[in-house]
Amino acid sequence: MAQTNILLESGTNELEIVEFFLDERLPSGEKYTGYYGVNVAKVLEIIRMPKVTEMPQTPHPSVMGTFNLRNKVVPLVDLCTWLGKERYPSDADKVVVTEFNNVVNAFLVSGVNRIHRLSWERIDPPNRQVSVFSGESVTGVVRMEDRVLFILDMEKIIGDLNPNLALRELDEETFVEERRELPDKDMIFKVLVADDSGTIRNMMVKSLERAGFEVTAAINGREAWDILCRIRDTVQAGDNSLLDLLHIVISDIEMPAMDGHSLTKRIKEDAVLRQLPVILFSSLITETLRHKGIAVGADEQVSKPDMKALADRARELAYKNLVAQHQ
Repeated sequence: MAQTNILLESGTNELEIVEFFLDERLPSGEKYTGYYGVNVAKVLEIIRMPKVTEMPQTPHPSVMGTFNLRNKVVPLVDLCTWLGKERYPSDADKVVVTEFNNVVNAFLVSGVNRIHRLSWERIDPPNRQVSVFSGESVTGVVRMEDRVLFILDMEKIIGDLNPNLALRELDEETFVEERRELPDKDMIFKVLVADDSGTIRNMMVKSLERAGFEVTAAINGREAWDILCRIRDTVQAGDNSLLDLLHIVISDIEMPAMDGHSLTKRIKEDAVLRQLPVILFSSLITETLRHKGIAVGADEQVSKPDMKALADRARELAYKNLVAQHQ
């Protein structure tokens, strides 16, 4: 799949999604078609059904096996089966090959329709019913003219299938022991975290608190920006300095309403807030996409699910910035 212009732009609060569909066999035997989407930035290519080699043991019935793609062994996941549906057989099935968290995976779908360029403001978070019925595997909902698209949480799917790739809480004892000789070891830093996944957000809050942070959490970039604007107003009123209120911002990239790139761009263009270090923490931090974070002024980019690297780098940046501002 050729990369389109959106992949070369940063801070537009837009994304492109590949729309695909899954044909499900209903109990009556009839076919039902559901429509889904995945961020173009995660898609390497779309191919026909390859020759699949079954694996002796699999963690879930949806794992069909592996196939060879240019000398790389890639696991193939049947999305219908993962979602608890019976796939309607077809000779026209397609395979969406993805890369995120620096790992290549592939997903079997019934077909691919087109690419949509959308503002994040058009993407709504799933309501509780949708989340439960999808096994918490939907991160966004897009209302099209004649259908609804569900944006799937591919990271959660792969993380559930392979726990080694899932985000895990920080080991406080090990973290503290490794940093006990550093000058910031007894300092408490204030951090603003933005992530639309409730599970990941709660895990980040717990882990960062263990790492010596006082954490404020936002459900997306828009809410984080509103919090930052209130902090800026307090600073401009002369009641506090910025670093009395906040030391660092950590943000996911993919979020409804406002994404992490747009949030970072706004922070770095603001005369008061620009002194805050910003870390982007996302599965989209790859060598081919790192330039987007650089373009909007991110101070660091850490690939999920490396929570320890995130905590280490956040403390280093917060301390370095605090020292620099007081010199």
